[in-house]
Amino acid sequence: MSEPTSASIEALERRIDRLRGELRRAATAGDRTHARTLRAELRRAEHAWDDALADLEDRAVPAQPEALGRKAPPMLSIREQVHHALTLLGVPAAPKLIIAVHDAFFPGELVAARLTSLRRDEERSFKIAPFARPYYLCPALTADLLSPARGLLALSTWPLETRVVGPLSARVDFLTGAIRVAQRVAQLPEDAHDARRLLWRFAASIPGAAGGVVDPVIVAEQARAELDVHLEADAADRAAAASRAQERLDGAEALFGARLQKLRRTAN
Repeated sequence: MSEPTSASIEALERRIDRLRGELRRAATAGDRTHARTLRAELRRAEHAWDDALADLEDRAVPAQPEALGRKAPPMLSIREQVHHALTLLGVPAAPKLIIAVHDAFFPGELVAARLTSLRRDEERSFKIAPFARPYYLCPALTADLLSPARGLLALSTWPLETRVVGPLSARVDFLTGAIRVAQRVAQLPEDAHDARRLLWRFAASIPGAAGGVVDPVIVAEQARAELDVHLEADAADRAAAASRAQERLDGAEALFGARLQKLRRTAN
């Protein structure tokens, strides 16, 4: 078997897109026999895509900072990089914030373009081999419909109450993230400029937190003060939504959200 290349992976992606289109047309036409054949072929193509991408990552040669007298950091996959950033924040976050947190606290580069298809790839991997990985990167779920929340990534290992987002959750999660970032910055030296710039961005949106020099202790205190105002109501909304999710969702839906067809069935 020839070694995978970027071109061969792109060819597999085009094949997967074509098969999905054909499968959708076959399902719409009610041709179940052809749909089963296409679905099996699609699974094989997706398996080949996963294997080819893993092989390509294994063969990738990292830059050699040793030549500049620095020790090379360990290579991390994009999902590990995102996992680190989300673990630090402790709440669902948008790709822009995930990248900012990664750049402020972790080595290496997290490329925005590579986050575009990450959630879809994680869902595909889960459906091929459920719970085969210790964690999955999944969307936050909306409290009303239990559907994927646009633009918010979460960790599958978090409880449902954390992964579900309600009307107050955006502010609550912002304040929670600010506290955790402030706690991490407080442990760093004064010259950790990237981390302090990120903290300033949080502080600028928290009353009483921003001043001439941003103090992580003050940022955390002011964030907690506002958080106390919203936390109880937000927690109640999330707990109610999580309870409904446990009753209605299972398997992939519990991680990646309910589809419209199921929502219509459960409403009837």
